[in-house]
Amino acid sequence: MYRLVLYYLIILVAAAGTFAYWGLIPYSPISIVGSVAAIMCVCLITNYIFAYVFEAPTNAESVYITALILVLIIAPPLSLSDMRYLFLAVWASVWAMASKYIFAIGKKHLFNPAAIAVVLTALVINQSANWWVGTAVLTPFVLIGGFLMTRKLRRSDLVISFLITAFASIELFSFFKGSDLFISAQRILLSSPLLFFAFVMLTEPLTTPPTPMRRVAYGITVGLLFAPAIHLWSLYSTPELALVAANIFSYLISPKEKLMLKLKAREKVATDTYDFVFAPDKPLKFKAGQYLEWTLPHTKSDTRGNRRYFTIASSPTEAEIRMGVKFYPNASSFKKALAAMGTDDVVVASQLAGSFTLPRDITQKLVFIAGGIGVTPFRSMLKYLIDTNEKRDIIMFYSNLTAGDIAYQDVCNQAEKQLGIQTVYTLTDINQIPSFWQGRTGFIDARMIAEEVSDYHDRIFYISGPQSIVTAMSEVLRKMGIKGSRIKKDFFPGFA
Repeated sequence: MYRLVLYYLIILVAAAGTFAYWGLIPYSPISIVGSVAAIMCVCLITNYIFAYVFEAPTNAESVYITALILVLIIAPPLSLSDMRYLFLAVWASVWAMASKYIFAIGKKHLFNPAAIAVVLTALVINQSANWWVGTAVLTPFVLIGGFLMTRKLRRSDLVISFLITAFASIELFSFFKGSDLFISAQRILLSSPLLFFAFVMLTEPLTTPPTPMRRVAYGITVGLLFAPAIHLWSLYSTPELALVAANIFSYLISPKEKLMLKLKAREKVATDTYDFVFAPDKPLKFKAGQYLEWTLPHTKSDTRGNRRYFTIASSPTEAEIRMGVKFYPNASSFKKALAAMGTDDVVVASQLAGSFTLPRDITQKLVFIAGGIGVTPFRSMLKYLIDTNEKRDIIMFYSNLTAGDIAYQDVCNQAEKQLGIQTVYTLTDINQIPSFWQGRTGFIDARMIAEEVSDYHDRIFYISGPQSIVTAMSEVLRKMGIKGSRIKKDFFPGFA
């Protein structure tokens, strides 16, 4: 995910340099390259110093992303002797990195680093970012890349609520001022930082709320503050100031924390599948089925970076934190580093989020559909129900390639014995069906569901697994007449 944002920003800077060469942007390619070099160097050095002093793990991708954002919102130097630029760029770069360590609560930074940095430059040295990325020639790149990135991050609710609110607020002020609304709308979309702000700044995961409704509230809040006519006495709103104020709102409605997880054990739960059992440095309150972002710094990181989202496989009733991982040939550098962890080695976890959780109504009938390692949220839920002795009407379908791929069968068996929760196992590789197999074979389809769940129209369906399985099962259920509102999907973020 972070690597995607990084590539997006690199493309924007490269496009800006190209347009500058053609004279379509009022800066020279050399000045843009010089800005990249200056800001990047200051950010890397500052981050290294603060990470060393605070003894905190570093993430190079995060540094690169923040640096490139600053490049795109701080006007490049007019010349090599442009001291005004140098002062602004250095000041903003230092504060962007320092803010991650200084303005932090529970080891989590409170503000968007680039936003708080340019706010401080405006308040302290009276120099502001001009957001030069908001120009017509860059708009197609911002829009297309931003759409793809938002879709990947699954932050459409946040972006849309912000864009609608911000656009409506600015147009409303334009109306009362007697401005031409069409020209105003054109200026907002083509000659303002609105789109870049929405796709890049607003969606930073560490400072946004984790749940859909709170993200919408957050987007509306930022949108209301985004209009430049908003002011408090002589202090007028700017994009960065709006975001910093909203970051405080985000923290108040969804406090965040960072956990240091020490590896205690590695347990094999299926073929090439392991539970990594961690002891947290402090208790974690979460709902069964939620996930965390896991950061594991390692050398020679591949294109996917050193961060991943994994569902918490353990139950809220368990003191330790479990992460279930399936290893494949040609594993990512992250998984190789994970496999190489020794006892008492530490991984960083943060960004607790996810609405793929049990409904409050315990009488609601449910169907779980798991594909492969996508069973991890269901392991969390079943273990929670077992430990609390909470009975619910649940039927789970669990699809795997072979019998050896079945994980957490002990928990499934206990749930059936203690709570009557039935698990329907099915194997999809018909060439490797063992002689002892008494479960079903083949892919989960409408016929299998109807045969095992006679009252399927009365149930809510939960689907977890690789994206291909989630998409396919959603289509099967819709053809069976199940409304989209009764289908909860969890694209397993750690699957790779």
